[in-house]
Formats: sequence, C-alpha cells, structure tokens
Amino acid sequence: MNPHPTDPGRRTLLSLTATAGLTAALGSLPAFTASAAPRRPADSTTPRSDPRHHLWWQAPADDGSMIEQGLPVGNGRLGALAGNDPGREVLLITDATLWTGGLNDTLDADGQFPYGRSDFGSFTLLARLTVDLPDHDLSGVDGYRRTLDLAQGLVTSSYLRSGVTYRRQIFASRPDDVIVLHFTQSGRGRYTGSVTLEGTHGEGAAVSFGTAFPNGLRYGAAVTAYGTGGRVRVHGTRVDFAGCRDLTVVVSGGTDYAPDASKGYRDPTLDPEKLARAKVRAAAAHPAGTLLRTHVADYRDLYGQLDLSLGTSTAAQRSLDTWERLRARARDGVPDPELEAAYFQFGRYLMISGSRGSLPLNLQGLWLDGNDPDWMSDYHTDINLQMNYWMADRAGLSQCFDALTDYCLAQLPSWTDLTRRLFDDPRNRYRNSTGRNAGWTVAISTNPYGGGGWWWHPAGNAWLCTTLWEHYEYTRSRTHLERIYPLLKGACEFWEARLLTTTLPGGSREVLIADSDWSPEHGPLDAKGITYAQELVWALFGHYCAAAAELGKDAGYADTIASLRGRLYLPQVSPKTGRLQEWMSPDDLGETTHRHLSPLVGLFPGDRIRPDGSTPEEIVDGAMALLTARGMNSFGWANAWRSLCWARLKDADKAYRLVVTNLRPSTGGGNGTAFNLFDIYEVEQGRGIFQIDANFGTPAAMSEMLLYSRPGHLELLPALPDAWARSGHVTGLPARGGFVLDLRWRDGRPTSVRLRSVGGRTTTVECAGVSRTVSLEPGESVTLKDFVR
Repeated sequence: MNPHPTDPGRRTLLSLTATAGLTAALGSLPAFTASAAPRRPADSTTPRSDPRHHLWWQAPADDGSMIEQGLPVGNGRLGALAGNDPGREVLLITDATLWTGGLNDTLDADGQFPYGRSDFGSFTLLARLTVDLPDHDLSGVDGYRRTLDLAQGLVTSSYLRSGVTYRRQIFASRPDDVIVLHFTQSGRGRYTGSVTLEGTHGEGAAVSFGTAFPNGLRYGAAVTAYGTGGRVRVHGTRVDFAGCRDLTVVVSGGTDYAPDASKGYRDPTLDPEKLARAKVRAAAAHPAGTLLRTHVADYRDLYGQLDLSLGTSTAAQRSLDTWERLRARARDGVPDPELEAAYFQFGRYLMISGSRGSLPLNLQGLWLDGNDPDWMSDYHTDINLQMNYWMADRAGLSQCFDALTDYCLAQLPSWTDLTRRLFDDPRNRYRNSTGRNAGWTVAISTNPYGGGGWWWHPAGNAWLCTTLWEHYEYTRSRTHLERIYPLLKGACEFWEARLLTTTLPGGSREVLIADSDWSPEHGPLDAKGITYAQELVWALFGHYCAAAAELGKDAGYADTIASLRGRLYLPQVSPKTGRLQEWMSPDDLGETTHRHLSPLVGLFPGDRIRPDGSTPEEIVDGAMALLTARGMNSFGWANAWRSLCWARLKDADKAYRLVVTNLRPSTGGGNGTAFNLFDIYEVEQGRGIFQIDANFGTPAAMSEMLLYSRPGHLELLPALPDAWARSGHVTGLPARGGFVLDLRWRDGRPTSVRLRSVGGRTTTVECAGVSRTVSLEPGESVTLKDFVR
C-alpha cells in the first residue's frame, strides 16, 4: 500500500459541507447516529492473515448475478455486495433499517395479518455505487484474482494491465461507519474514471441524497473521494477523477429509524443525508491505510476469539479456487477439511459483518440485490430468525447476539399491544378459547415497526424466549437476564391465559395443552396440544422459574408457573408409527418428510430429549425414528437443523453428511452453496434465492459435533466425523454454563483440553466414557489431563 502523502498539495480531497450540531454518541447505539471519533491503532502495520482464512476466485461477479456472486461486506448495520469487475466496480448498498411498511394492525377477514410490501413492508436496498474505469475492461487484463480475507474482513481484487499490477481493497468499517474502496497500483499506472451514487427508489444519481418513504422513514447516503496526484472533482451528479496514482472512495448512509416504540420507531432529530455527509467527510480526513488498520483492529477483536482446524487439506485442493474446491468436494467425495473450516469461518464473518449495533439478521442477513426479496426478507419466527442466532454463542461471537435482544425489547411494547387488542379477534382461528388474554406473542413474520405479517404464531414468543435464554446460559450475564426478564414473564402470562385443561383418553389424568395451533408449516390448522407448542412452553416455564430465582423476583408467580409446568402434557410415541407424535394423535397428520422439525424442538435446540439415559429410551427412539423419516435431503436450513439433531443423537456420520450436502454447489437455481458461499434455497423449479439461515445453522451444527454442552455438563467430541478425526483443534469454543474450551485432538481422541470460566462455576466434563467434575471461579482456567491419551 502506498503511504498517504502528508503534503496537502499532493492530495486531492472532495470536501462535503460540514454538518453542525451533531453530538457524540455515548456507547454503541443501535441506530445510524453521530458518534465520537474512533480510537486509532498505534501500530502502523496491518497484520498478515493465514491463507487458510482466504476464499478466492478467478472471476468477478456478473452484474446480473450479484446475490450469488457478489462478495459481502458489512459493519453490522451498513452492508454491500461487491462485484469487483476491473472496469466497473459495483456495490449494492444496504442499511439494516431501510424498511417500508409499518405496524400493520388491521387484520384480514380471517383474523390474520396482511402480508405484502405495501402493508407489512419489506427490507430494501439503499443505493448502488459504481466506480467506472473505462480503460480497465476485463477482456484487457491478465492474472485476475479476488479474495475475501475472513480474518481481516477485507475484499481484495487484483489484476495485471499493461505491465502494471492494479489492486483494490473494499471494507466496511464499524468504527468509522463507512464503506471504503481503496485503489492502488504498483508501477506507473494511473486511475481515470468516475464515481456514481444512485438511490434505488427513484432518487437518481447524486453525490448525496436524502428523502423519505411514504411510511415517513427518512433515509440518505453520501459519497466522497480523494486521491494522490491527478484530479478529483464533482461533475454534475458524479465524481470524476483523472491521472490518480491511487484513489479512495468513501460512502455512508442510513435512516432515521430508532428502536423506540414510544417514538414510532423514528428519531425526528436525525437528518440522514447530513449525517451521511458528515461521516464520509470525517473518514476522508484520514489516509486509507489508517481507515483499514482501524477497521481490522476492530474486526479482529471478534474474529480472533475462536480458531478452528479440522485437519490439513492436500496441495491439490489448496491450488483450486473456492468455487472449484466446492465442485471437487461434491464430485470426488473426498473430504477437504480446510475448506470445511473456512465455511465455518465464513459464517462467523457474516455474523460479525451483519449483526452489530442495529437490527438483527433477517432472511437475507444484510444483503440484497433488489427491492423485491422473497418473503420481504423479513424476520420469520418459526425457525429462521432463531437459526440465525444459534451460531453466535457457539462460535465465540456472543457480542453479535445483542442485536436480537435489542430487537425483541424494542418490539415488546408493540407486540404486547397487538396481542391484547387483536389476538382474541373472533375471526382468529388461534384465539384463546379460555376467553382470557394476557402478555404478548407474535406473528410468523415480523418487521422492525412492531408489526406482524402472515398468520399468528402463538408459540413464537416461547421460541424467541428460549433463544434469548440460551444466550444467558452461555454468557451467565446477569445484565442480559435482567433485560430479558420482562419478555420471559410476558410470554408466561400469555400461556397462563391460553392453556386448556383436558383429560387424557383411557384415564382420569388431567393435563394442560396448548389451544388451537399449526405445527409449522404443515398439517391441520387448528390442532390442540401440538408437540411444537408443548415442548416450547415446557422450556419457557422452566427458564422463567430459573430466571426469577436467579434475580430474586416474583417468587409467588414463579411458583404458579412451576405448577403449570408440572401439569403440561408431554408428547408420546405413536403406537402406529413408532415415531414421536407431532400431534396428539397416533396418526401422521402432515407431510412425513416435511422440511420443518418442529416436533423435535425438545431434542434441538431443547434438552428435554437426551440420549444419555435421563430420557426414557422409547422417547429417544421415537425422536430418532421421526428424524429418520424426515429424510436427509432438504433445503439448506432444514439440512442444518437435521445435522444439529443428529449431532445431539451422537451420529457423526449423518451429521457430517448433512454438512457436506449443504456444501454442494448450487447450479441452475438448485439447493446448495452459491459461487460466493451464500446458501441458495430453491423456491421453485429452476429458481433459487439467497436465504442466510443455513450459513449460520451449518456452522452451529459443526460446533455441536465438537462439543455438546448444557449447564452443568460438557461432552467433548460427541459426534466427531471420520473426516475430521485425524487431527484438529479449536480454541475459544464457548460452552453453556459459562465456560470456554480449548481442545486439540488426534485420531479421534483429545490430546489437550483446557477449560476457562467466564461465569460458570461447576460442571462435569465427559469424553468417551470418562467423566470429571470441574469447579472454577470466574476467570480461572484448568488443564484437564483425564481425557488425554
């Protein structure tokens, strides 16, 4: 990288008007906001990263296939897909909060929610940035290569033209809240061309723009550029540059969204266009190298918390680019452990890039290629939103989980209001037949404005709470527990009002069952006592009682909930099929091979069904029979869930086969992994879409194969496949109960085990029949030699 000149006469800066009156933010606010100047690293060098953290390709993205081929960057709020064409760099830019729609509180004739772009709303693109280099046509360059450096959060492309090596770097900086494109060359080359920023909602091209949706959400974006030598200037609606030895382009943007229901989810004091202009101007006051080092230091604070090796790939495998490696892995059936570890780390890269300080990851995470994503790229609460966050704690990224917690808390007032006003609408087939209504629940789809879409989802509250509780189990954060307590209690209040008393056939035993519901997303629409709801409510009630005890709150109400929990009906095995019943019926009332594993939530993510002797054998066998009947080939997220369940059942072969299935290349819109490693979901024959949940669910399954944990118990290498058994290591692997594990293995057995407490105190550790009880104070660590050969 060329050093940044200190002589202002050698540097051209496109200055945007300064914004007055912007106050510094205190801490990390979950919004596009003014912020204090970031701390710059003292070290003037950028560390090199290990090639095993590199993904690389020999072709840029096609402009019409950006969702499958563009490389993602993001700072947790602001994201982009980069095309990396030598002659025309394209960035499709998003802000996590750029949503149409609103509260959507007028029900349809069937008592369910409208679900369209004009009422419920949709996640949309913010802008398209283009850097045109007319003399750098792809056909006239040699040695093209582009790389995604997972360890530094950096996209790089390079090529040779007329004897000069040209290189560009693209990254999204959280400290500076901008996206940076830095163009350099190693010779006597020059850059001449133009930069164009265009809105995607009819705003046209401009160096900055600001406007509003019909729902009142204001948004804006801005771009600036500077270079060494040559000239950079505004020319109408674009920025022109000529004869520059290097060039830096800085872009930012956002909305006036605020996570506050009392303010209508808006910050009326914020002018997004002015703020975007201020941010790019502030960043442009620094050399590109300084911006990069600041970004890398911030990014590596998270990425460096966990390292994984699943073994060594061959030299022949390493010589292939990423797409060819995927194809070879599928074609030849030969394990490629470094590729599989890189896929795990790619999931971590997406989590860091897409889930910090803003809204949580939706169906497409932070990345779009247009304004009409399937299912509005919403928050699906019947598996997809939860799966997006199964990986965060399991992969050493607990800080990235906070976006989900913040979202649920910000939506809670609206969810509570909608539940109390609308849930018992007489047209709603899921209404409470008890005539009572309390607490809160959600729809299958939710948006950022407190609104629901599609159908009511009564058990959605319990599943969200279970996900939030699991984060507490990993972190043992009392602050987190205090924050989520109102969510847990409100969900319990909802179910206290909803549960029905019934007498089981052939006896006099009375049990509590869930009112009419739908086992996602098949079978009867009005079944009572579905396994999905029974399992989730059983878990919810247990978690609430534990939270109340830990916090010393509401002891009387906790006793009430504990009593209700003790009366809950728990699913049985069908005498007809031998499978765990999905409905309170011996018959299978839906699709045997359905994509959802809703009746298995007690196996994963729950812990009620365990193959350790604590669960009746017939229940474990019934769960295994149901999982077997569901099959081994489905959509990416469904395969990931299957893999997680097989890992819980300690079947390493099946768990691994499903991981490999998700790694197969997607062709012709089919299920599998795209050119850029995004997971592709075949919605209809020949048409596949990007859906991000499998990119997180699959790494979560890989983590579960290496470590099973629940509070008070850890099991090492419970489902280690032969493909990874020869040798490997993981450092910084979190465990429920408040511990972190460093583990090395060879020939399927541990060779080094170190356990550190991050809040946990006592746990048993087990491996291959050997068990030991460990007691630690928070911050202490111990090396365990009992498991080492």
